[in-house]
Amino acid sequence: MCSAVLSLGFSLSGNEELWVQSVLEMPKRRDILAIVLIVLPWTLLITVWHQSTIAPLLAVHKDDGGDSQRDLAAGLDSKEYCLSERDIVEVVRTEYVYTRPPPWSDTLPTIHVITPTYSRPVQKAELTRLANTLLHVPNLHWILVEDSQRRTPLITRLLRDTGLNYTHLNVETPRNYKLRGDMRDPRIPRGTMQRNLALRWLRETFNKNSSQPGIVYFADDDNTYSLELFEEMRSTRKVSVWPVAFVGGLRYESPRVNAAGKVYGWKTVFDPHRPFAIDMAGFAVNLRLILHRPQAYFKLRGVKGGYQESSLLRELVTLNDLEPKAANCTKILVWHTRTEKPVLVNEGKKGFTDPNVEI
Repeated sequence: MCSAVLSLGFSLSGNEELWVQSVLEMPKRRDILAIVLIVLPWTLLITVWHQSTIAPLLAVHKDDGGDSQRDLAAGLDSKEYCLSERDIVEVVRTEYVYTRPPPWSDTLPTIHVITPTYSRPVQKAELTRLANTLLHVPNLHWILVEDSQRRTPLITRLLRDTGLNYTHLNVETPRNYKLRGDMRDPRIPRGTMQRNLALRWLRETFNKNSSQPGIVYFADDDNTYSLELFEEMRSTRKVSVWPVAFVGGLRYESPRVNAAGKVYGWKTVFDPHRPFAIDMAGFAVNLRLILHRPQAYFKLRGVKGGYQESSLLRELVTLNDLEPKAANCTKILVWHTRTEKPVLVNEGKKGFTDPNVEI
């Protein structure tokens, strides 16, 4: 502009030249100041963000700087990297908690748990609850027998996913022996054919002269079992017995045990004159006894309701052979989950309940 003014022939004094020069310099200073005010905050923000995101990554991998530099050069997002580290820790912890059953021991007898089951809305739920209990028992073999024409995919998947040692069998109860309306045909109590098939499988699988120790227990899928129960039955020589809660119209049924530790009768109100007035969940049998008594089965015909247990046990032992467990039958270690009335008839009858027994 100055050159343009001079070229037009205008003459300027010294003061006027200084004014013109200052006018020309003022826009340049304003521009520089504006640029500084705009760039400086962004520079500070970028610096702070860069340090906050890189510092955790450097702290985790301070010993392998080469790998960290390669990751950063490849554009690895540090937030995603830290998240994956945390996820890996959680996955490892989950696999550790939900692992397979306890290690197999060569010194413990195997417990063969026989469970008959049939299709119903709560079948999977009750089998899952039972499986979660059995997962904590060392040296356990679960024999699950379906009341069906074929093995169902639901039970096949359930058994496979549990990780238990299992055998999956099936046999269908004839239609004329199943429930009729609300009344059960007493000739074959439910589960009889399924339990008998499991007993036959044991006899066909194990030689009666085998030295392998084992215990056989009939665990229905609608009961609740203490882990202590399985350790109690593991020392069974012939047939061991214990109380069962919420069955037979009482808070619990139990063998009667004298001061010498021998069973001499039964605490029950339902047909107390049965040879073995005991619930299916209230006894366990040594495998060798099962193998040496091939005639011992649950009777299919001519057996009244409640006599199914007696039909098997009378082929195996006498009353004097029974081995009371659970602190001489004073502890409750198994409960009937499905019960009509938990508080029960004849509750006040003298001698029927023991105040020292905790239900």
